[in-house]
Amino acid sequence: MSLTLGLIGSGMIGSSLARLAVSAGLEVVLSNSRGPETLADLVAELGGRARAATPAQAARAADLVVAAIPLKAYRGLPAEALAGKTVLDTANYYPERDGHLAELDAGELTSSALVQRHLAGSHVVKAFNTITPHQLFSLARPAGAPDRSALPVAGDDPEAKTQAIRLLDVLGYDAVDVGTLADSWRSEPDTPVYIQPYLGEIPAMGVEAFLRWTYRTPGIVVPAARVADLVETAVRRPAGEARLPNGD
Repeated sequence: MSLTLGLIGSGMIGSSLARLAVSAGLEVVLSNSRGPETLADLVAELGGRARAATPAQAARAADLVVAAIPLKAYRGLPAEALAGKTVLDTANYYPERDGHLAELDAGELTSSALVQRHLAGSHVVKAFNTITPHQLFSLARPAGAPDRSALPVAGDDPEAKTQAIRLLDVLGYDAVDVGTLADSWRSEPDTPVYIQPYLGEIPAMGVEAFLRWTYRTPGIVVPAARVADLVETAVRRPAGEARLPNGD
């Protein structure tokens, strides 16, 4: 797969995706809200296939774009630069971090549908939102590997969803199509497929301790059939009740 992957947001999820992309031979354009100069160390680590830019520059340079930002920052996504692009949305709604959003609390929209409304000229696909950063990197496997995991995807545009599924395959994952953006609640926080299957039993701890713990945990293989089963058993609950993983 010969393409340039743009990353808007280069935190833990964005960095893991950048490492997977470079390992797969893709060109990567990294960006964040603080400026390209703050990404110098990560670019140096990734090597010649990576460069830093502003979010708008990354959007324009990329064939596919991943928005790896907290949901509260979605209005900062450069809608004009992203027009016509497929945008993979990794965000999850946590009211204690993002503030309460009435349409999400009421179940009128999913978080990715909210992002799609902001990016009216783009094709949004929900992806990479159900797995922690270290496990995203450590569980990646080549196509055909017997211990390959899968991740759910959702989107309204069939071609955009196909592009996202191809990217997942290149980065080391099978994909399970859970439907449209309106259906993407099935992979949101507090659903059966969210985080826990890839980690196993999670000890009680605060968010920072939880993240440190995930980096000491190899992760659990979750094949496509298991993901499909978990998604099917999901029951929709008020989004306003979602809590950060193991948050106090």
